[in-house]
Amino acid sequence: MIPPRVRFAPSPTGYLHVGGARTALFNWLYARSLGGQFILRIEDTDEARNTEAAMRAIFDGLRWLGLDWDEGPEAGGEYGPYFQSQRKSIYDTYLAKLEAAGRVYEDNGAIRFKFSRESVTIPDMICGDIKFAATEEPDMTIRRPDGGYIFHFVNVVDDIEMRVTHVIRGEDHISNTWKHIDLCRALGAEPPVYGHIPLILNPDGSKMSKRDEGASVAGYMDAGFLPAAVFNYLCLLGWTPRLPSEIITSEDAIQAFDISEIHHSNARFDMAKCTWLNQQHLRALTGHALVEQARPWLEKSGLQVGDPAYAARALESVKEKVSLAREFPGWTHFFFREDFPSEEEATTKLKANTQSQQLLYALGDALKNAPGWDEASLTQTINSVATEQKIKPGALMPLLRASLSGQMRGPDVKVMMGVLGRDRVISRISRVASTIAQS
Repeated sequence: MIPPRVRFAPSPTGYLHVGGARTALFNWLYARSLGGQFILRIEDTDEARNTEAAMRAIFDGLRWLGLDWDEGPEAGGEYGPYFQSQRKSIYDTYLAKLEAAGRVYEDNGAIRFKFSRESVTIPDMICGDIKFAATEEPDMTIRRPDGGYIFHFVNVVDDIEMRVTHVIRGEDHISNTWKHIDLCRALGAEPPVYGHIPLILNPDGSKMSKRDEGASVAGYMDAGFLPAAVFNYLCLLGWTPRLPSEIITSEDAIQAFDISEIHHSNARFDMAKCTWLNQQHLRALTGHALVEQARPWLEKSGLQVGDPAYAARALESVKEKVSLAREFPGWTHFFFREDFPSEEEATTKLKANTQSQQLLYALGDALKNAPGWDEASLTQTINSVATEQKIKPGALMPLLRASLSGQMRGPDVKVMMGVLGRDRVISRISRVASTIAQS
């Protein structure tokens, strides 16, 4: 098989939609799985609606997902330019070919393409053969009176010029495909092989609009999702990989991808499932990778990461409780600052126990002399204080948690103590005990 050449051809008129991102993903997987080329082409002929910000959002979103392109803007290639706005002379040349073949005519200043009026069968890679009877539609405008070319014409010309072998796109384009095949044949070119993927719908079955939850790729970036998790979720919207787990990497997807296995029915978007997948990918991170995912969110909250090894231990202690990277500051801020606030629940817990000050001083003294700082040593020391104070060890845990973190949720208290270290723990216990004495 000749390595395929596929393309993703968005318009820079708004943010990168999740449906467009999935189309790009399936094209990318098809190319990568078969040793082909993935082309990015920008359909920017709508000058009134194009924006630089929207174009940048396309580039940034694709790169964030790991969908690198072999040809296109900022990558180059021998079949450029890759912006339709820069290809007018090419379109003029192809229009001349249609004029020479007698397949176009002028109509009130516009140029119309004469349909062949023959039945067309589309051998679709996903949907199977799709048959269209000879059309009764009016001939198609391909150039407006102002000289601007219509989408159908430039789309076909670009596919021919860029040697595109396979066109993988949303099924909402099926109704246009017979027109594109007719144009291809009129230009003396072999049409590419088509594959139309199902749409992405909202949970209630309605069509996903730009305002719906999960519609924007930038929204995932801003919410603290991992790119690997969003990549994973997009793979599952319309495809069930033959793999032992739903948790997959890009390498897994490339190895398993088979375009014939893409579903025929529309996919239902499920933010809860996407968030769950993110949680699974987050839990798999360790060390440097975990710190780098959390770093932007910690720094945005005014927290300095400092020692990466310490930060990794702090983040590891709570990652089972976190679904999105943006949640890390709320769970770990006390590891990175001494001026952390005390939540009302924690303050109430400390003040409600009339023995709090006495117990904290006893804990502080015992911990100074603890034989070690591993979990076993900490357990032994806490149990000894409990025995001495004639209380259960569990009664000391809320006091320790409130004193060390200012909140009543978080990692296991002894894990927290292990990460903070002896000096920080003793200092915080002493500070809180003194504060109780003054209140």
